[in-house]
Amino acid sequence: MDLHKQTEPRRAAAPASAPARVAELRASDADRDRIADILRDALAEGRLTAEEHAERVEGVLKAKTVGELEVFIQDLPAAHQGRPGPAYASVPPRPQAGPVQAEDTVVAVFSAAGRRGRWRAGQRVHAYSVFGSVEIDLSEAIFEYQQVVIKAVSVFGDVQIRVPENVTLRGTGGGVLGNFEVETADSADPDAPVVYVDGWAVLGNVEARPKRGKLVADILDRVQRKVDRKLRKHL
Repeated sequence: MDLHKQTEPRRAAAPASAPARVAELRASDADRDRIADILRDALAEGRLTAEEHAERVEGVLKAKTVGELEVFIQDLPAAHQGRPGPAYASVPPRPQAGPVQAEDTVVAVFSAAGRRGRWRAGQRVHAYSVFGSVEIDLSEAIFEYQQVVIKAVSVFGDVQIRVPENVTLRGTGGGVLGNFEVETADSADPDAPVVYVDGWAVLGNVEARPKRGKLVADILDRVQRKVDRKLRKHL
């Protein structure tokens, strides 16, 4: 009995589920740009009318998964010429020590303090909580710098940090009888902001994570402007 030959069919069948797993992945801005480029070419070749192109581009901007994006090009030749997987941008190096152009400090001692809503995030944000609570919410903030460093220290207190889900999030720190937790995230957009959270939790809590459903408006505006330019070019 040849065991090697018997196991070969099972090995060949395993990759069949891979396309289904890829289709369920969250779509990135790079994925949307790829589909928008294919639609642009289809419009230029006369495969789509201007109305069809505009309708599909609108759907691309609203799509949430890779599978939803592929629906808009499944009847086009480019969809069957190889489908690259989701793209991920490399994380820029951490800012080097030097002069800081903009700083913000939030302190809570036996109290509560925070930054939330539409505010301008500087290059560095200091968050100190001593028997208090600090909230740094960047989900609607204006990022004037691509790299933002948040120094968070909690002593018998709590520091909560929230960022948009389409930025890159990194963290370095620890806890002394406390909790220091950063839910790392990667953005597919190389121009997306990068938020670094550094600090310590001493008998306290420091927590940073993406805020689901919240996106950096500036990134979406760039994608929309790019699509608008392509539409005007071919209409």
